[in-house]
Amino acid sequence: MEFSDLQIFRTVVRTGGVVRAAETLHRAQSSVTARIQVLEEKLGVQLFLREGRRLQLSPAGKILVGYADRMLDLAKEAVQAIQSDRPSGVLRLGAMESTAAARLPEPLGRFHDRYPDVALELYSGDPRELIKQVLRADLDAALITDPIPDRRLETLAIYDEELVIVAEAKHGSIASPKDLSSKTILAFHPGCPHRKRLEDWFLRGRVTPGRIVEAGSYHLILGCVAVGMGIALIPHSVLDSYAERDRLSVHPLPAKFGRAKTRLVWLRDAPQTKILALSSVLLESNETKNAPLDDA
Repeated sequence: MEFSDLQIFRTVVRTGGVVRAAETLHRAQSSVTARIQVLEEKLGVQLFLREGRRLQLSPAGKILVGYADRMLDLAKEAVQAIQSDRPSGVLRLGAMESTAAARLPEPLGRFHDRYPDVALELYSGDPRELIKQVLRADLDAALITDPIPDRRLETLAIYDEELVIVAEAKHGSIASPKDLSSKTILAFHPGCPHRKRLEDWFLRGRVTPGRIVEAGSYHLILGCVAVGMGIALIPHSVLDSYAERDRLSVHPLPAKFGRAKTRLVWLRDAPQTKILALSSVLLESNETKNAPLDDA
């Protein structure tokens, strides 16, 4: 498909017909009609249902118009990125729930102030799905804890997280799973790397976890821990924004289980301008908090 054909197709859709599209594009009506017909022949489908002089999108046309918008907008963004060092366009960022809640509000606010021409979209979810979205180019970048190495991806360490066990306030010292009064785990979905670390900690202590109660947010997890439903493994940074921290006891872990790096990941061949601008702001924010980080 030619981008010019897609542009003509989209203009016909947006203006509501060939006549107005021809006026908008400064082309002859016959030229617009011919290009639409060529596009239909290339695709082997009918894009419009013709009722007299009226055109209505066919089912195939409705599918194509969404892709046409994305392809033409991306082409425009690519030209802008090449011609200017100033970041612009849309930046789609994925992040784990804990990172989005505890780490990103301040640096993303700073990024917005510094680069007002960039429309930032933030999505949270399962790290495995976020990586798939980056590889499909549905996301420009994602912040993920210790992602699986992939030669298609560039990675940059941003945060060094301390992970801690949290239990109800009256719980005694916890040095191993054998010290737990309840073996119930409160955690996210199975794809959460912190849940996997907690399960490995139980395995290392030769203790079988009890029930695993899945929750959709850290606020819910901490609330359930505070009333004695079980224990959880969370980034220490999450506690800074939890209003009822005095209802919890916090227990450190050995470095093998208690330290994790959160990395920014993006496609190796993706345009760099916006991603480098974002990484610079994230690292700058991290340094402001006196948290130096190596990229090991």
